[in-house]
Amino acid sequence: MSAKVRLYVEHPLGQGQSVPLERDQAHYLFGVMRLAVGARVALFNGQDGEWQAEVAEAGKRGGVLVCVDQSRPLQMPPDLWLLFAPIKKARTDFIVEKAAEMGAARIVPVQTEFTNSDRIRQDRLQAHAVEAAEQCGGTYVPEVTELTKLGRLLDAWPAGRQLMFCDEAEVGSALQLAQTERGLPWAILIGPEGGFSDRERTRLAALPSSHVVSLGPRILRADTAAVAAMTIWQKALGDWG
Repeated sequence: MSAKVRLYVEHPLGQGQSVPLERDQAHYLFGVMRLAVGARVALFNGQDGEWQAEVAEAGKRGGVLVCVDQSRPLQMPPDLWLLFAPIKKARTDFIVEKAAEMGAARIVPVQTEFTNSDRIRQDRLQAHAVEAAEQCGGTYVPEVTELTKLGRLLDAWPAGRQLMFCDEAEVGSALQLAQTERGLPWAILIGPEGGFSDRERTRLAALPSSHVVSLGPRILRADTAAVAAMTIWQKALGDWG
């Protein structure tokens, strides 16, 4: 019988492998979900795929699961980064969750000239990415990085990584992304609520690997733009096509 509960763990997974539970995990499995010894739990760690495990020990402060068999191999997302300027707390959480669900390999909060927020809780956003992967059936959890200044990021931009620069100034123009070669490393950049400055726009447009695109005939909110951009990219160049 397949498990109805999925759990991300930072522990090797394999046939017969014992997996100790942290206190919060034990509380969730045994206090919230009311699982008992013998119940099945689906485990993944971002490296070994998904494994069906049985509860061997159940307690209020801990427990042990034992891997029985692999139910799914590791499924890696495309080599896609999502770069976005943090906005209000709930909407930033939404962007991180949807990026994890939709197949970003890395999530990079960036500080632009017009970014409203100058700090984030990286650990809290990483936890949101973990929860999203648990709920959507993913076997990989994207890294959420610390907040990085856009200029510093561009100074060290990796050679060969293409950039889908979603510029609100291009609203209504035709999208040519589908003509680009598949299989390359990519990043998507979503701007802040106030848009990009002229200086940022000039620098981004001049980047050799930059593809300046519009997201349609209307200017989208930042959280909507992130979902729209990832949908367009995944359909044209990712693993949805």
